Amino acid sequence: MFLLDTCTLLWLAADQRKLSETAKRQIDNHPDSLFVSAISAFEIALKYRQRKLGLPQPPMDWFTEIMEFHGIRELPVTSSIAILSTQLPPMHNDPADRMIIATAVLNTLTIITCDELIAQYQQVKVIW
Repeated sequence: MFLLDTCTLLWLAADQRKLSETAKRQIDNHPDSLFVSAISAFEIALKYRQRKLGLPQPPMDWFTEIMEFHGIRELPVTSSIAILSTQLPPMHNDPADRMIIATAVLNTLTIITCDELIAQYQQVKVIW
Protein backbone atom coordinates (compact mmCIF):
# COMPACT_ATOMS: atom_id res chain seq x y z
CA MET A 1 0.00 0.00 0.00
CA PHE A 2 1.24 3.45 -0.95
CA LEU A 3 1.02 6.99 0.40
CA LEU A 4 1.46 9.70 -2.23
CA ASP A 5 3.16 12.82 -1.00
CA THR A 6 1.75 16.18 -2.08
CA CYS A 7 4.04 16.67 -5.08
CA THR A 8 3.35 13.15 -6.31
CA LEU A 9 -0.39 13.82 -6.13
CA LEU A 10 -0.03 17.11 -8.00
CA TRP A 11 2.11 15.49 -10.71
CA LEU A 12 -0.24 12.53 -11.02
CA ALA A 13 -3.06 14.98 -11.67
CA ALA A 14 -1.33 17.56 -13.84
CA ASP A 15 1.94 16.34 -15.36
CA GLN A 16 2.70 12.65 -15.11
CA ARG A 17 5.95 13.19 -17.01
CA LYS A 18 7.38 14.45 -13.73
CA LEU A 19 6.77 11.07 -12.08
CA SER A 20 9.57 8.53 -12.17
CA GLU A 21 8.99 5.32 -14.10
CA THR A 22 8.97 3.40 -10.81
CA ALA A 23 6.38 5.76 -9.31
CA LYS A 24 4.16 5.50 -12.40
CA ARG A 25 4.42 1.72 -12.44
CA GLN A 26 3.52 1.39 -8.74
CA ILE A 27 0.56 3.75 -9.11
CA ASP A 28 -0.66 1.98 -12.26
CA ASN A 29 -0.19 -1.52 -10.81
CA HIS A 30 -1.83 -0.81 -7.45
CA PRO A 31 -4.87 1.40 -8.11
CA ASP A 32 -6.70 0.05 -5.05
CA SER A 33 -3.79 0.66 -2.70
CA LEU A 34 -3.27 4.42 -3.02
CA PHE A 35 -3.65 6.84 -0.13
CA VAL A 36 -3.10 10.55 0.52
CA SER A 37 -2.85 12.30 3.86
CA ALA A 38 -5.41 15.01 4.54
CA ILE A 39 -2.44 17.30 5.17
CA SER A 40 -1.85 17.27 1.40
CA ALA A 41 -5.23 18.95 0.90
CA PHE A 42 -4.11 21.62 3.37
CA GLU A 43 -0.82 22.15 1.53
CA ILE A 44 -2.53 22.39 -1.85
CA ALA A 45 -5.20 24.82 -0.62
CA LEU A 46 -2.58 26.96 1.12
CA LYS A 47 -0.36 27.20 -1.98
CA TYR A 48 -3.43 28.00 -4.08
CA ARG A 49 -4.46 30.78 -1.69
CA GLN A 50 -0.91 32.18 -1.72
CA ARG A 51 -1.02 32.11 -5.53
CA LYS A 52 1.93 29.71 -5.65
CA LEU A 53 -0.18 27.01 -7.29
CA GLY A 54 -2.65 27.32 -10.12
CA LEU A 55 -5.57 24.92 -10.27
CA PRO A 56 -8.32 24.68 -12.89
CA GLN A 57 -10.96 24.90 -10.16
CA PRO A 58 -11.17 25.72 -6.43
CA PRO A 59 -9.05 23.44 -4.23
CA MET A 60 -11.99 21.58 -2.64
CA ASP A 61 -13.45 20.69 -6.03
CA TRP A 62 -10.05 19.86 -7.51
CA PHE A 63 -9.02 17.64 -4.60
CA THR A 64 -12.33 15.76 -4.53
CA GLU A 65 -12.29 15.20 -8.29
CA ILE A 66 -8.68 13.98 -8.39
CA MET A 67 -9.20 11.62 -5.47
CA GLU A 68 -12.31 10.12 -7.06
CA PHE A 69 -10.82 9.92 -10.56
CA HIS A 70 -7.72 8.04 -9.38
CA GLY A 71 -9.49 6.02 -6.67
CA ILE A 72 -7.24 7.44 -3.97
CA ARG A 73 -8.34 7.20 -0.36
CA GLU A 74 -7.77 10.00 2.13
CA LEU A 75 -6.27 9.35 5.54
CA PRO A 76 -7.09 11.83 8.32
CA VAL A 77 -4.51 13.56 10.47
CA THR A 78 -5.14 11.94 13.83
CA SER A 79 -3.76 12.89 17.21
CA SER A 80 -1.39 9.90 16.99
CA ILE A 81 -0.06 11.16 13.66
CA ALA A 82 0.30 14.70 14.99
CA ILE A 83 2.19 13.54 18.07
CA LEU A 84 4.43 11.09 16.21
CA SER A 85 5.31 13.81 13.70
CA THR A 86 6.89 15.80 16.56
CA GLN A 87 8.88 12.78 17.76
CA LEU A 88 10.58 12.00 14.46
CA PRO A 89 14.28 12.79 14.04
CA PRO A 90 14.74 16.45 13.03
CA MET A 91 15.98 15.82 9.48
CA HIS A 92 12.90 17.39 7.88
CA ASN A 93 11.59 20.75 9.12
CA ASP A 94 8.40 20.85 7.03
CA PRO A 95 5.51 19.96 9.39
CA ALA A 96 3.34 18.68 6.53
CA ASP A 97 6.04 16.29 5.37
CA ARG A 98 6.59 15.14 8.95
CA MET A 99 2.86 14.34 9.15
CA ILE A 100 3.09 12.42 5.87
CA ILE A 101 5.97 10.41 7.32
CA ALA A 102 4.05 9.76 10.55
CA THR A 103 1.00 8.70 8.55
CA ALA A 104 3.10 6.19 6.64
CA VAL A 105 4.69 4.83 9.82
CA LEU A 106 1.40 4.36 11.66
CA ASN A 107 -0.38 2.84 8.65
CA THR A 108 2.57 0.77 7.36
CA LEU A 109 2.58 2.50 3.97
CA THR A 110 5.35 3.04 1.43
CA ILE A 111 5.69 6.70 0.50
CA ILE A 112 5.92 7.60 -3.18
CA THR A 113 8.04 10.74 -3.21
CA CYS A 114 11.08 12.34 -4.78
CA ASP A 115 11.81 14.17 -1.51
CA GLU A 116 15.30 13.06 -0.51
CA LEU A 117 14.79 14.24 3.08
CA ILE A 118 11.82 11.92 3.52
CA ALA A 119 13.92 9.07 2.14
CA GLN A 120 16.42 9.60 4.99
CA TYR A 121 13.92 8.39 7.59
CA GLN A 122 14.63 4.76 8.44
CA GLN A 123 11.12 4.35 9.83
CA VAL A 124 9.55 4.37 6.34
CA LYS A 125 10.07 2.81 2.97
CA VAL A 126 10.26 5.27 0.08
CA ILE A 127 10.13 4.63 -3.62
CA TRP A 128 10.72 6.96 -6.50
